[in-house]
Amino acid sequence: MAAQDWTHPGITPRTSGAWRRAPSGFQVLSATVIVGGYGFAAIRWPGAAFMVGLVVVQAAFVLSALWKTVIAIASLKRPTPAPRPIEWPRYTLLAALHDEAAVAPQLIANLARIDYPAHRLEAFIVLEAHDVATLAAVQAAPKPAWLKTLIVPPGHPLTKPRALNHALTQARGDLVTIYDAEDRPHPQQLRQAAARFVAQPRLGCLQAPLRIRPSGRPGSAFLDRQFAFEYAALFEVALPGMARLGLPFPLGGTSNHIRMTALRAAGGWDAHNVTEDADLGFRLWSLGWKLDVIDCPTWETPPGALDRWLPQRTRWLKGYMQTWGVHTRRPRRLGRRGMVSMIMTLGAAILAAGAHAPTLAWLASAVLVGLHTGMAPATPLASIAVLALGVIAAWMGCAVGARRAGLDYRLSDMLAAPAYWSLLSLAFVHAAVRLVIEPHVWDKTPHDGEAQPLELSLVADDAGREAA
Repeated sequence: MAAQDWTHPGITPRTSGAWRRAPSGFQVLSATVIVGGYGFAAIRWPGAAFMVGLVVVQAAFVLSALWKTVIAIASLKRPTPAPRPIEWPRYTLLAALHDEAAVAPQLIANLARIDYPAHRLEAFIVLEAHDVATLAAVQAAPKPAWLKTLIVPPGHPLTKPRALNHALTQARGDLVTIYDAEDRPHPQQLRQAAARFVAQPRLGCLQAPLRIRPSGRPGSAFLDRQFAFEYAALFEVALPGMARLGLPFPLGGTSNHIRMTALRAAGGWDAHNVTEDADLGFRLWSLGWKLDVIDCPTWETPPGALDRWLPQRTRWLKGYMQTWGVHTRRPRRLGRRGMVSMIMTLGAAILAAGAHAPTLAWLASAVLVGLHTGMAPATPLASIAVLALGVIAAWMGCAVGARRAGLDYRLSDMLAAPAYWSLLSLAFVHAAVRLVIEPHVWDKTPHDGEAQPLELSLVADDAGREAA
């Protein structure tokens, strides 16, 4: 893969660890031994191979449930507030937009509400050269003096990280953060992050929690609610718990605050990875930087109905597969703790997405056959117990996260969750196919403007903090 088309003093364009379609010799050998060995065993000793496979799957479910429990307990410990710095560091805000004319004025208004010394602040709305509609909307909107428009030269791949890399050539901040078109960051978010960076010199990145506000779109209530609970489990429980244990984690695509020296040392973002955020989190860790979280949230709208949700989730899973491929080329760089963390986050997410629908189908078929024959299903009790353990652990994460985010997690939401999880298997199939035929194509999620006042979000945020 060619070097990225951007340069800056002190930056080495990232090429050695970037996504490649050809697997390394280590990856080929590992896949051959595992797949080939099990395939031979399945032919030679089918009964024993089936039992071994069943035990491995059950062990994976148990380990995942235990992992979620440990993480949830660790997340109870809150970080110590950092003192107010004597001088606020310079901050750069980047927002890469594409076909976002409908929400660009809304984003600018939300960024203008950020409470940070204006003389220490700069922001860039980063646009593609051909996106004249969004450019016109940005130019027409009233903007603070520290917010500027930046045009990305034509080129490929047409991805968000490529646009961010171009913006990085103009950035002069000590710290940098990323926002998406639909984001509404808490006004105090930058101050909280900056104080933490000043107090902790080896802190490379902070992730703010992403919270979902209702979209009000018709026909998407089920997906919107489940998406909100999924976000709550991730950003309110999983990431804080991993941070408390000193482990790396995949960053969110927005509201991650990064020390500029760490970002430049990492070579910026991988322009060919469609989840450049997940990749960057583990890359910063491999360079010796610490990752942590803050609690001032950013509010987002959910993607919407299935025709919007599915492409977004397909891109996420495809990017997880890319990131897995990148970091397993040389797993020693992550160390044992880093590799365990990647297995239990990206690896577990990929495998779970592929397993949800088949598992539900297997359970439903066993019940239906039992009802038809009038006999108890011939399903191993241990398998049912392991499956129940995994479901309870997932429910627990959503319930705890929802409480902290100020959401109402109901029994009906718990019962509907398996249907939502099964949709992940559809996204998994799409992602696997797209990884082969279109590995670097970015599935754009459209965003609609919304009229919920900022004050309502802040009230809900305060309610969530009090509930936690």
